[in-house]
Amino acid sequence: CTLDSEVALRVGGDFFFDPQPGDSPVKLVLIAGGVGINPLFSILLHIADLHGYQESKGNGYKMGTVKLYYSAKETSELLFKKNILGLMNAFPGKITCRFHVTQQSSQICKELEPHVTGK
Repeated sequence: CTLDSEVALRVGGDFFFDPQPGDSPVKLVLIAGGVGINPLFSILLHIADLHGYQESKGNGYKMGTVKLYYSAKETSELLFKKNILGLMNAFPGKITCRFHVTQQSSQICKELEPHVTGK
């Protein structure tokens, strides 16, 4: 976003992401804490599927970027972290994630290190 950008924000409740072919691409920012990642991970997988489908078929889906911000006490509590890293590697620049840990006392593994703040 830039200064004066219009954004939509939704907290809690039933929500989903269901773009249609021909829709303008949107940039998503997903924010999760702890087990709150569950519905957002589902959205992230759907976006990855649509990116893959767009690349292989050229079917009219125009996907924007997605940035996930995910917080937990320690990296051991970050659910789906390996899957999320895999999606970032599969769709570089299109899917990104920043993990934030609040009470990390042990060493962070090298694979996660570049994506973690709050050590």
